[in-house]
Amino acid sequence: MGTLPVMNICCIGAGYVGGPTMAMIAYKCPDIQVTVVDLNQKRIDAWNSDHLPVYEPGLDDVVRAARGRNLHFSTEVNAAIQAADMIFIAVNTPTKTFGTGAGRAANVEFVEKCARQIAEVSTGHKIVVEKSTLPVRTAEAVKRILENANNGTTFEVLSNPEFLAEGTAVQDLLSPDRVLIGGESQTAIQTLVDVYAHWVPRERILTTNLWSSELSKLTANAFLAQRVSSINAISALCEATGADVDEVAKAIGTDSRIGPKFLKSSVGFGGSCFQKDILNLVYLCEHFGLREVAEYWEQVIKMNDYQKRRFCERMVRTMFNTVSNKQIAIWGFAFKKDTNDTRESAAIYVCRDLLQERARLKIYDPQVSEEQVHRDLIEVFSHTHGTITDQERALIKEHVRVAASAEEAAQGAHAIAVLTEWDEFKRLNYDSILQSMYRPAFIFDGRNLLDHRHLSSLGFDVHAIGKKIS
Repeated sequence: MGTLPVMNICCIGAGYVGGPTMAMIAYKCPDIQVTVVDLNQKRIDAWNSDHLPVYEPGLDDVVRAARGRNLHFSTEVNAAIQAADMIFIAVNTPTKTFGTGAGRAANVEFVEKCARQIAEVSTGHKIVVEKSTLPVRTAEAVKRILENANNGTTFEVLSNPEFLAEGTAVQDLLSPDRVLIGGESQTAIQTLVDVYAHWVPRERILTTNLWSSELSKLTANAFLAQRVSSINAISALCEATGADVDEVAKAIGTDSRIGPKFLKSSVGFGGSCFQKDILNLVYLCEHFGLREVAEYWEQVIKMNDYQKRRFCERMVRTMFNTVSNKQIAIWGFAFKKDTNDTRESAAIYVCRDLLQERARLKIYDPQVSEEQVHRDLIEVFSHTHGTITDQERALIKEHVRVAASAEEAAQGAHAIAVLTEWDEFKRLNYDSILQSMYRPAFIFDGRNLLDHRHLSSLGFDVHAIGKKIS
């Protein structure tokens, strides 16, 4: 099968997907020039600095090894497109907030703009690769736009969805479970296979048609989220009956047909993918008249929302049915450990509900800035009503503080809520923390991270997901 060697790659989008993925390709393929472009000058400046915009363990080393050699970050989008043999589209595809499909369908506006820009400035032959998570058959729209370029340029379109887990993205890129490439042209598919084959074993590189590749990404995230919602549903029953959700998860996880992964009960899943992709799947099913299928997947989202709401309600009920003017330490604001990503973080919604109960929050997260905390809280209140009221804005300003450490957040607090599973929370001096808090000192462990029996023996009133602490 004849293929042309790829000498130049351009990636449009310098976010959580584009930046790390292209850094790894450049690191493992020193013979290929890789340029990541974005119109956000601040983001590009950060990629070219010692303070990357994406926090991932090990990413700094990968970027430093390749940056300036064959990895480049730039705002010169047209020049990078023109020079590239292969162009990755890795822009954001958020859930629509307007028009048809609002609240469910993916907004592919930025993908279409990329396709039009590629069509306008390209010459020769280009392979265009969908890296963004997209609705099924988006490639068809991209192909039609490219085919109407009217400048003699020829294009082939591939789907290459990412399967990164934030917090372990570098390891996922170094040793992926699979790389999925979908397309119609075997030559184009083989060209991209050859790029990944620099370091990925060939048996882990799967090839499909375009539509199977696009749907596989949505399906994978839906299945993973379904498992989380399933064990979280059981956690509520565990609390009611005295069963231990971790023991139940271990028991069922030893069944080889089920397996142990994604059976960790928590305050709820978050991140940029799970909710967005399931909502997109629901919309697609409704579009094709599959109402029962849509309702099935929508229940996964409903269960996740229920789990976050239930956690806050339990806090209020346990703290004598009021948290008004009580200080609560919020430990963790990112949606999971080892990332600074807060998109759809359960912490945002728990904080919103606690603020509505007029609690005073002192928030600590080792990787999330004070600016991001306030931005997320303003946004979540805005989504609730379509706009944020002056009263809500004042509530955030007066009742939210960001602490420099977990100990500072807990000082003078009535309760601690563990909302992100940062490892440092397991190593703290809880005897000292207890002395700094009001009594009774409550701990609500939303990640089942801590040693509950030890904390109880110290004098904490401990409450955890799916457990009764005696």
